[in-house]
Amino acid sequence: MKIKASYKRILIVEVNWLGDVLFSTPLIRAVREKFKDAYIACMVVPRCREILEYNPRIDEIIVYDEKGEHRGIWGKLRFILSLRKKRFDLAILLHRSFTRTFLTRLSGIKNRAGYATEKRRVLLTHPVEPLDAPLHKVEYFLKIAESLGCDASFKNYEFFISDREKKHIEEELSKSGIKKEDLLVVINPGGNWLPKRWPEENFAKLADFLVAKYGAKVVISGGKPDMEIAIRIKKGMREVPAIFAGKTNLKELAALMERADFVISGDSGPMHIAVARGASVIALFGPTSPRLTGPYGNGNYRIIQKDVGCEVPCYDLTCGNYRCMKAITVDDVTRVFDKIYKNAKNRQIQDKTHISDNVI
Repeated sequence: MKIKASYKRILIVEVNWLGDVLFSTPLIRAVREKFKDAYIACMVVPRCREILEYNPRIDEIIVYDEKGEHRGIWGKLRFILSLRKKRFDLAILLHRSFTRTFLTRLSGIKNRAGYATEKRRVLLTHPVEPLDAPLHKVEYFLKIAESLGCDASFKNYEFFISDREKKHIEEELSKSGIKKEDLLVVINPGGNWLPKRWPEENFAKLADFLVAKYGAKVVISGGKPDMEIAIRIKKGMREVPAIFAGKTNLKELAALMERADFVISGDSGPMHIAVARGASVIALFGPTSPRLTGPYGNGNYRIIQKDVGCEVPCYDLTCGNYRCMKAITVDDVTRVFDKIYKNAKNRQIQDKTHISDNVI
């Protein structure tokens, strides 16, 4: 496919996970800066819609509900017909799915760019050859943007919120007895699969330590599935944390992360949201690779990961050992916290070293 100087209507077909959609935002920015006058829409699953809301580089968010409204042949047909009416002239396929690539073809989008996996190569007018070596997801997506002539130098992912969410969080913190001058530490204990979670008893011990030594106010964050985890951690503590798990949407969660002095989390979507909002983050990694899916860009973060002799990344969901996460001790985290605390003032951390220098 010959790259045009300008496309008038561009559809970006997104991936399915919160963190991965965040990783795509540098590409969205790069596409907007290259095609300044284009109408740009993003096609995304319902659970990831909030990641892209308020993004000034996007003109429209199109929700593709493949498990609901667009399930089955007739649901997909209705979706295809709706896309046809929008007359997109370029589809940028971040998702590697054959079905979604075929869907854009049936929708009459003449130009289709994405990685040329074996099955869908024939459907792409602008195939991008798969990479020989794995890259961080931010760079992985930006390679597609580069193939379209975009400037891929901006690496920071973006998540936008409004003053409404900030005000809401301030009100909720106030109700919990947390003042603006308090040292606020948010712990995010959840994760989309068990091997990525740090032991709950460790979070409880860590939170008690931070309250005792630093006078911190501790908030436990997370989604509705994390509410039981938060309650168990609270029961394991001497001190009384505030539980926000299950009480915020993603935008409000982002406002909480931005307000926090520190965020301590495993590898998860909320951790990446915290990085995107400029929080000081301590990220705990076990089976996943921070060089592929860790915090990225010029954020205020530190990564703790221990070598326990296992291959990383590891996607063994049946692992009952979790020794990679158990290897990270409370003392490991408190040492990193203390180091950052001594060099920080009101979340302003000066050291912004690259990820390769951040792994402990």
